Amino acid sequence: MLKMPKLRRVPDKHADTEKVTLNLGPVDLGRIDLLVREGFYSNRTDFIRAAIRGQLATDGAALAQSVARHRLEMGLFDVTRADLEALIDRGEVLHLRVLGLARIADDVTPDLARAAIASLTVLGALQAPAEVKAAIADRMD
Repeated sequence: MLKMPKLRRVPDKHADTEKVTLNLGPVDLGRIDLLVREGFYSNRTDFIRAAIRGQLATDGAALAQSVARHRLEMGLFDVTRADLEALIDRGEVLHLRVLGLARIADDVTPDLARAAIASLTVLGALQAPAEVKAAIADRMD
């Protein structure tokens, strides 16, 4: 495996959000609504985000160990056409493991992606043109 090039890491505050759907029982939902009504949270989403962040903080040590063990890059990574072309020019390929968001630029062609991306693991979200996703589907975990 060749060394991964340094890709641009975009600060997390610029990350897009992903929609998650969950089912709750009426009692739990009512309890959340009561906390919102009482002013503890501005809305249901605010409560759910706070609950998730609290649980992630509780499991922080285990998460840090897993990130290190799996050699994941954490955050938001933009992969541009220029990045991939530079890899090919150097005779290298990309092995990218991201916990967060990986974005492959819209001007990356399926052929370029297949030539430059050897493996891609994303725990979180991958944003890429549908044709690129299809072209590298066999290289994604």
